[in-house]
Amino acid sequence: MDTETPTAPPVPDRSRALATEAVHAGRDDLAALGLHTPPIDLSTTYPSYDSRAEAERIDTFATTGARLEGPPVYARLDNPTTARFETALARLEGTESAVAFASGMAALTAVLLARASMGLRHVVAVRPLYGCSDHLLGAGLLGTEVTWTDPAGIAEAIRPETGLVVVETPANPTLAEVDIRAVAHSCGSVPLLVDNTFATPVLQRPVEDGARIVLHSATKYLGGHGDVMGGVVACDEEFAARLRQVRFATGGVLHPMAGFLLLRGLATLPVRVRAASASAAELSRRLTADPRVARVHYPELGGAMVSFEVHGDPHRVISAVRLVTPAVSLGSVDTLIQHPASISHRIVDEGDRHASGVGDRLLRMSVGLEDVEDLWADLDRALGAQYAEHPAAGTGQSAAGLLVGGQ
Repeated sequence: MDTETPTAPPVPDRSRALATEAVHAGRDDLAALGLHTPPIDLSTTYPSYDSRAEAERIDTFATTGARLEGPPVYARLDNPTTARFETALARLEGTESAVAFASGMAALTAVLLARASMGLRHVVAVRPLYGCSDHLLGAGLLGTEVTWTDPAGIAEAIRPETGLVVVETPANPTLAEVDIRAVAHSCGSVPLLVDNTFATPVLQRPVEDGARIVLHSATKYLGGHGDVMGGVVACDEEFAARLRQVRFATGGVLHPMAGFLLLRGLATLPVRVRAASASAAELSRRLTADPRVARVHYPELGGAMVSFEVHGDPHRVISAVRLVTPAVSLGSVDTLIQHPASISHRIVDEGDRHASGVGDRLLRMSVGLEDVEDLWADLDRALGAQYAEHPAAGTGQSAAGLLVGGQ
């Protein structure tokens, strides 16, 4: 079992390429331990015969939020396997630290609670965001208040009690991009949080452009195989300490098996993202030229996500795919497609959805590692199905009436 003391991430080695860091970060000590694969520590508690010393260590954590020296005492405080993943992700994002959670939403919740604990309950946010992120902010479930704005209005929206500015770029599901450097400048002293789930550190590292907090739904590309759920926040050590205290108090811990799988996922992250991105770019090109498609959204940054609007019924496209999997989530080795207005962004008010570009005919596709010709053959068949019961729609006639309520 892996019971070595978790340590702070080493200073990133700028001489090592991202692909090398992805393979070796969080594993640098394995050879010295006589190991090749990171061990999995499943302990929920750790023995100690010196209760006075344990009291002092717990007091230290309560005061500082710093990782404890020695065994973790209890798994809600820390875990050596999870700590390896945190070390690796921090290295890839170029931050001092990272703190892992049970899900991406648990990670965002911890960030909001940490800022609110400082009396900073106001958030400025740019739509679109992932639907549940939008709901968490807008519903005030954590006692926060949100002001929605576009990137140009961020500076004006900031108040003395603003604790955070939140953007997602490329955005879910429209793939709209924001200029991180310009937004960070508008934030002034208020921390900018960038949801980097779609891009991953392979395509962008937001801290290099002025962001102070980077959020990932690790369930997606970091894990990469659709078999693990988690979230992680990359940031400086000062804020990481607060996040550890929130995590300990609220219990949103990442299971060590999930930490192991996420660390394993990072090793192939650059290869997976680049291969899937090449296929996505080609599918975007073909969709753009297809008369059955009204509009294609593909970010200048690139990536493995493609969103597109059809002229006909998007639900028939969803029901007609056979190789592509009709399912929510993204970032897996297989290609997934879903209808955001029905599922991932259903929880967002319809008017707000439409205002942020999430129309009723929009489909979001996460491109996987299948052969691009096989993917296109499946999409080609599925796109034809949108007119199965409306043959006139494919003849140039307006498709506005094909969906109840239009767009």
